[in-house]
Amino acid sequence: MDALRELALLLRPAGGGIHTVSTGGEERRRLQQRIYGAGTDADVTQRWREALAALPGARVALLAVPSDAGAGLVRGAAFGPGALRSALVERVPDFGVRARAAGVIDLGDVFVVPQLLEDEMLSESQKVATRAALFPELGPEERAGMPVAPLSIARRVVRLCLALNPELKFMLLGGDHSVAWPLVAELAARRPRPFAIVHPDAHTDLLAERLGVTHCFATWAYHANDAIGRAGRLVQVGIRASGHDRAWWESRLGVRQFWASDLAARGEAGGLDDIFAHLRALRSAGVEDVYLSNDIDGTDAALAPATGAPEVGGLSEGFVRALIGRLGREMSVIGADLVEVAPSIGDRGGAKRTVEIGVGYVLDSLTALTRSAVFETGPGRGGSNV
Repeated sequence: MDALRELALLLRPAGGGIHTVSTGGEERRRLQQRIYGAGTDADVTQRWREALAALPGARVALLAVPSDAGAGLVRGAAFGPGALRSALVERVPDFGVRARAAGVIDLGDVFVVPQLLEDEMLSESQKVATRAALFPELGPEERAGMPVAPLSIARRVVRLCLALNPELKFMLLGGDHSVAWPLVAELAARRPRPFAIVHPDAHTDLLAERLGVTHCFATWAYHANDAIGRAGRLVQVGIRASGHDRAWWESRLGVRQFWASDLAARGEAGGLDDIFAHLRALRSAGVEDVYLSNDIDGTDAALAPATGAPEVGGLSEGFVRALIGRLGREMSVIGADLVEVAPSIGDRGGAKRTVEIGVGYVLDSLTALTRSAVFETGPGRGGSNV
């Protein structure tokens, strides 16, 4: 099976990663028609397939993984990508035109079976049953090797994309933070140069396993840190909820942390200077590329409360945008994500604020990835307000 055909089986048009039949179906169709500027479902599918066909020549791929099966106690991040896409189209009605001008294609959504997380966690009988449901058009032999759980599908998608276009960059919409793991893992395995991860978050996510689960919201950073070679290449920003202090994590796992309290004491501008002093030291050691993994709960809960584990005393929106802007100017950004936006949590006003801030982060991240001004929508973009 060729790569583009397999991608078309593993993905759905943007907004279509959550299974709907009657409930939610009409809302999904309206969203997809707005995203694609299309009048019918057939038009949506045609324009999505045209985007897939453009993959070999693209600079950046937008990909959503609407899964929160790897989350903690509070779910809701599965609805983050849909809310972000809807708000993105409202803020930037000609987003598709701008994206094409910058070499950005929209791969759409990983199709998510919401009860599943990773293939390694499933019995063979469950994989057989789910393959039959997801890929009825395939014969038994072709079907046998297909992934079925969202993390496994996402990893296969990234692998196929990089095989077609080794220089491709990614903008990932989550989903809980576990969805960053497949992308980071494939980039670490396939890119010839080392890279760092800059990780705004309230939490460290540095458990080796959680209740026997290897890859989930609380463990992805531990495994990512190993995948990129430790040595201070995982740079965590805004930490404030942890069972151990900074010295404990840094001495045992070789991470570099900038806690929210330390950044506040330094002032935002000084805190940014400290972070970029560390990144310059990494550059002098040959690490010029960076991946941004942006958990919305790194931002203060008063600003962005619609997330599964909001924490007070966090980063300001201006600080995070300034961080993204400087990454785009001073480093080579090879990928980015925005995760843990959960619009169903809390009141409507808090959800709206969270999504609006998230859309700003997505646009800033695309600017950093492309080094193009086409995604700028007004004064203060790219972090100029710090």
